[in-house]
Amino acid sequence: MNYYFTGLIILALTILALFVEPAYPRNEYLNDYGVRCGEFEIRTDKRETDYNYSDSSTNEQQYLSFTYRKYLGTDCKTAKENVAIKQQLELMKMCGRVNSNPSLAYNSNFDLLVSKCRGVTPARDNTRPSDSQSLWDDMKDEYKKENPEVNLMGDKFINSGKTKLDKSGLKIPPKDYILPLPKPKQNE
Repeated sequence: MNYYFTGLIILALTILALFVEPAYPRNEYLNDYGVRCGEFEIRTDKRETDYNYSDSSTNEQQYLSFTYRKYLGTDCKTAKENVAIKQQLELMKMCGRVNSNPSLAYNSNFDLLVSKCRGVTPARDNTRPSDSQSLWDDMKDEYKKENPEVNLMGDKFINSGKTKLDKSGLKIPPKDYILPLPKPKQNE
């Protein structure tokens, strides 16, 4: 058995476990969707070197470095515009609820949200039937009127007094009733 390979796998998994972070849920309303344009970093280093020659001198060096990283992908302007559009679409969807709840305007925790939704009036969906029935139920009722001989699954709107299953033939056995045992299989 090759113990070097097993040890290498255990070492790799241990190192991996040290650097892996747990996955946390993201709040889609507040994040920037991973937009990173670039990073600028300033770093200082100090190095000391001891020389062990006859005079035993110490050499000390200090470094100042500037680093800029530019990430590949879409340009920064487009990425920021995409984030702004996503946030505006989310506000469009949610501002109807915010504006219809006047108590939010008096709660100081929602000042920013109320200010962002001020003046946004959602367009109402006028395609729903006024009788609070769904369009599918209306279409099913019309089809049932045209074809009364057809039995539809879940038929509860037309002929609601008539059920498909005749429950009068079903009987509940008494509590002390012993059910028959299944017939044994005959081995061939």
